[in-house]
Amino acid sequence: MVTGWFTGEGDGFRLLGTCCSACGAVFFPREDAFCRNPGCGGSELREVPLSRRGRVWSYTDARYRPPSPYVSDPELPWEPYTLIAVELAAERLVVLGQAVPGVTVADLAVGMEVEVVPGVLHEDAETTWTTWHWRPTGVTA
Repeated sequence: MVTGWFTGEGDGFRLLGTCCSACGAVFFPREDAFCRNPGCGGSELREVPLSRRGRVWSYTDARYRPPSPYVSDPELPWEPYTLIAVELAAERLVVLGQAVPGVTVADLAVGMEVEVVPGVLHEDAETTWTTWHWRPTGVTA
């Protein structure tokens, strides 16, 4: 888990961004030092929860094993997963993330509605590393 990137559980799960008090620009991943908007000199940023739902902007599948620091067991066969770029209209930004397990590119279309849900990036005997996943709305898996 990356501290400060998301919070909550179930229907209360939300990605966390920051908003510049001077220009209103929203950032994810969060920015805590200065406004990334080149036309703004603001430095007062407040944490804001991002929209739970957005629309598929683009998508692809990851068919190769990425290099470190991505955690995967080289002894196990590689399992492809789906990546979705989701447009959050209210925040005017696009957030990349994995689809929930079982969702493939065949299940997606540009413009369809998805929602953010908690997910597991990796787990071992001592630790579960959490992340976010995108799930098409109306799917309960």
